[in-house]
Amino acid sequence: MKTFVQKFNATFGADMGGPVIAFIAVMLIFGLAADNFLSFGTFGSVAFQLPELGLLTLAMLLPLLTGGINLSITFTANLSGLAAAWVLQAHGGADAPLSAFVFACVAALVTGAAAGALTGAAIAYTRAHPILVTLSMMIFLRGLGEFLTRGGDVSGFPAYVAPIGHGSFLGLPIPLLIFLVCVAVWHVLLTRSKLGFGLLMIGSNMDAADYSGLNTRKIVVLVYTLSGIMCAVAGIIMLARFNSVRVGHGESYLLITVLAAFLGGVNPFGGFGRVLPVFVALVVLQLLSSGLNLMGANQHLATALWGVLMIVVMAARTLASHYRIFTRKKA
Repeated sequence: MKTFVQKFNATFGADMGGPVIAFIAVMLIFGLAADNFLSFGTFGSVAFQLPELGLLTLAMLLPLLTGGINLSITFTANLSGLAAAWVLQAHGGADAPLSAFVFACVAALVTGAAAGALTGAAIAYTRAHPILVTLSMMIFLRGLGEFLTRGGDVSGFPAYVAPIGHGSFLGLPIPLLIFLVCVAVWHVLLTRSKLGFGLLMIGSNMDAADYSGLNTRKIVVLVYTLSGIMCAVAGIIMLARFNSVRVGHGESYLLITVLAAFLGGVNPFGGFGRVLPVFVALVVLQLLSSGLNLMGANQHLATALWGVLMIVVMAARTLASHYRIFTRKKA
C-alpha cells in the first residue's frame, strides 16, 4: 500500500490524492444509493452545470495562491455580463448582429479586467488585507449593479448567443469546452510562466519575494486583473445560459469556489496549488450535488454538506500535516 501511494504521488502529485479519494467515494456511494446516478444523463447534466462554478473557481484560484482572496468574483462576473448585455441592447437586442456580440464580449472582458485591476492596485499599494479590499469591492459592485438595473434584470438577446450556454460541439457542451480551454491556460500560466512562479513566491513569503527582486506590486495587480478577466468569461457564459443578466446570479458560488480550491490541495495561506487537482475537486462537488438531487434531497442540503466537507477537508489536511511532522521527528 505504501509503495502504491508513493508511486501515485510521484506520478500525479500528493495533492491529487484527496480529490481522487473523494471522487471514488462519491461514485460508490451514489452509484449504490441512486439507480440512475451512473448514467449519461447525470454526467451530461454535470458537464453543462460545471463550467459556471469552474470558471469562478479559476478566478478565485490565483488570488488564493498569493495568500489573498477575491470575494467579489460573482459580482464582477455579473457586472461584466451586464456590460455585454447593454452593448447588445444598444445594437438591437434580439436583432443585434454578430459583430455587436464581439463588441459585447470585449466590453465584458474590459469591465472584468478593470474591476480586477482596481482591486489588485488597492491591495498592492495600500498593503490592506485582501479580505477587506475585496469585500469592499464586492459591496461596491453589488450596489453599482443594483443601481444601474434598479434591482431588475436585462434580457432579450440574439438567438445565436444561446448555443454558448446550451449548445454542443462534437458531442461536448460548448460551455465545458470553453472551461477546459481556460483550465489549460491557467495550468500553463502556473507551470510555465514567470508570473506563475512569481505569484507562488508571493504566496510563500511576500518579504522574501521582495528581497529576491520580484516586482510584487505588479504581480499582485496582474493576478487580480486576470481573476477579473476570468470572471468576465463566467459572466458571458451565464448570460448565454440564463438568457438574462442579474446582479444576484451565482451568489451561492462564492464559498463553493473556496471549498473546491481547498479540496483540490491549494494551501489556504498561499504558495502552493495546482489547477488539475482543483478541476477534479470541482467534478466531485458537482457530482455530489447531482447525486443528492437524484435522491430527492433539498438543494439546501447540498450546500450544508459542502460546508461540512470543507471542515472535514481542513481537519484532514491539518492531521496529515501533523502526522508528517511527527514521522519526520521520529525518523
